Amino acid sequence: MEFIDDDFLLSCEPARRLYHHFAATEPILDYHSHLAPADIASDRRFHDLCEIWLEGDHYKWRAMRANGIAERFCTGDAPPFEKFSAWARSVPFTLRNPLYHWTHLELKRYLDLDVLLDENSASKVWSHANEVLQSGDLSARGILRKFNVRVLCTIDDPSDDLRYHRAIEESEKSFRVLPTFRPDQALSFAEPKEFNSWLAQLEQASNIDISFFKDFLSALKQRHDFFHTNGCRLSDHGLKRCYSATCSETQAAAVFDKARGGKSPFEEESEQLSSYLMLFFGRLDSEKGWTKQLHIGAARNVNTRRLRELGPDKGFDSIGDWNQTEALCSFLDKLDQEHSLPKTIVYNSNPADNYAFATAIGSFQEGPVAGKIQLGSAWWFLDQKEAIESQLNALSNTGLLSRFIGMLTDSRSFMSFPRHEYFRRILCNLIGRDVENGALPDDEKLLGALVRNVCFHNAAKYLGLEQVGEATEKHGLSAQSQRI
Repeated sequence: MEFIDDDFLLSCEPARRLYHHFAATEPILDYHSHLAPADIASDRRFHDLCEIWLEGDHYKWRAMRANGIAERFCTGDAPPFEKFSAWARSVPFTLRNPLYHWTHLELKRYLDLDVLLDENSASKVWSHANEVLQSGDLSARGILRKFNVRVLCTIDDPSDDLRYHRAIEESEKSFRVLPTFRPDQALSFAEPKEFNSWLAQLEQASNIDISFFKDFLSALKQRHDFFHTNGCRLSDHGLKRCYSATCSETQAAAVFDKARGGKSPFEEESEQLSSYLMLFFGRLDSEKGWTKQLHIGAARNVNTRRLRELGPDKGFDSIGDWNQTEALCSFLDKLDQEHSLPKTIVYNSNPADNYAFATAIGSFQEGPVAGKIQLGSAWWFLDQKEAIESQLNALSNTGLLSRFIGMLTDSRSFMSFPRHEYFRRILCNLIGRDVENGALPDDEKLLGALVRNVCFHNAAKYLGLEQVGEATEKHGLSAQSQRI
C-alpha cells in the first residue's frame, strides 16, 4: 500500500475536500528561507542526492547522531554515498519523528518514488535520484518553478551587496527572490573581535567610516535604504530573548565605543545597547512599511566542545526556557507609544510560550492592517504536526486564524518545499475534523476562503505583494461553492 497517497494526513472527508479543492493548488510565498541566492542566480545543479538532501541539514544530523552514526557521516569527510547510506539506515528509526514524513514526502514529490527508504532500498533510491538530478528539472530554479513558488525571501546581512538578487530579478520572470534585512551581527559586540571585523565589512558596503556611534547608525540606515531599493520588505532578528532595557543615546554610544575599542561590554551594557538598536531598527522598519520578524527563544550552540570542533549551525541547539513575555510586551509597547510599531511577526521556539505570545500580540493589533502583529508559524523544533496544531489552536483561541499569514520553510535545503504541503494538510485536517464534529459550519465557500487565504493570499496582502497572486485570484471561489 502506498504510504504518501493523495489523502496523506487527511483523516476525514471534509479535510480531504478542503485540501484538494482549495489548498493543494495554491502557490507558495516563502517569506523566510535560508537558501543561498547565489545558488538560484547560477541555477545550481546538484551532483548527487547527498549534496541536495544532506548538505547543511542539521535535522537529519541530529537524528543520525541519536542513532549512533559517527560524525564523519554527518558533517565529516565520508564519501557522499556512504553519508547517504548512513542516513538511509537511520530512517526506519525515525518513525513518529517528523523526519519520517518529510523524507517520504520529498522522495515522492521530487523523485516520484513510493519506496520506503531504508538500508535495502538505499542503492535503488541513490541511482534513481542521481539520474533525475542530472537529466530532470531539479536545478535550483527548476525546483522553485516545480513547486509554484511565486516569492522567496532570503536572509541577508546588511553588508551584502545583493548582486545575486539583482541578477535573478533581471533574468527570471516566473518567481521573485527578495532579500530580508538580518542585522544580527550589529548586536555581536559582546565579542569585540568578531564585531569589529564585521564593522569593516559594513564600512566597505556603506562607504561610511565608522569611528563613532552616529557613524554606525548612519551606516545601518544607509544599508536599510539600499535593501529597500532592492525589493526588501522584511527584516529579521534571531534573538535569545527580546531586549527592552532603558538606554539613552549617550549610554549606547559609550557601550559602542567600548566594543569598538576592543573591550567586551558588561552584560548589562550589552543589554542596553541591544535594546537601543532594536528600537532603532523598529523605527526604520516602520518608516518604510516593512514587516519585522522576531525569532525568539532558541538556546544556540549549547554543546561547547562540538562548537569548537565543528562551528555553529551544526545541530547542537535547544529550545530555550526563559521568561519572555514581559520583555516582548515592553519592546512592542515602546515602539507603539511612538506610533512606530511596524507590522511584526513573533515566532516562539518554546511551546510553553504559545498562549503567552498569542495574547501579548493581541494587545497591539490596530487597523487598518488586519493581523498587524502575527503569531509566527511553528518554528524550528516545532515545525511538526503536533506543534503546528498547537500553534494553530492558540492562534484560533485568542485571535483570528482567518488572518494568519501561514507557513514558511526556514530551510537551507532546496528539498524542503513539501513543508508547505505538510502544513496545508495539517491545517485542512484540523478544520475538517471540526466540521465533522459539528464545531464549524458545513460551508465549503466559507472554509475554502479561509484555507486559501492562510495558504497564500494573506501573506501576499500583508507583505504588499498582492500582484503575485493575481494569476490565481481570477479563478475565485464561484466554481467551488458546494457544501462539504
